[in-house]
Amino acid sequence: MRKIIPYNPKLKELARQLRNQSTKSEIKLWQFLKGKQLKGYRFIRQKPLLNYIVDFYCYELKLVIELDGYTHDFEEGQNRDIQKQKALEDVGLMVVRFTDKDVMDNSEGVVTHLKRVIDGIEENRF
Repeated sequence: MRKIIPYNPKLKELARQLRNQSTKSEIKLWQFLKGKQLKGYRFIRQKPLLNYIVDFYCYELKLVIELDGYTHDFEEGQNRDIQKQKALEDVGLMVVRFTDKDVMDNSEGVVTHLKRVIDGIEENRF
């Protein structure tokens, strides 16, 4: 049975806007995630969870994928990321992070890493 993670309904419209204004790295990674292409799992883009919007989310795996652009290089952005990740992990979600550069320069490596993460999640479920 799927655990429902609550979210702030005020974030729905912002999430919709973010889906329509995706970064190049989000668009590129989405090409590998959409349509259950990654090991048959369904991912959602720009999903509100708690008081945050995550870049990609898979309910079945309880997996969040975050892409960090240049704004994440600054201390304020890093502090927000730490806070967000802790809150998500506190409700039982796994968070995997990549930089925009990782996705743009080595998307196959990113996908390979995600497959390994999923393999680990699958192994721990049984």
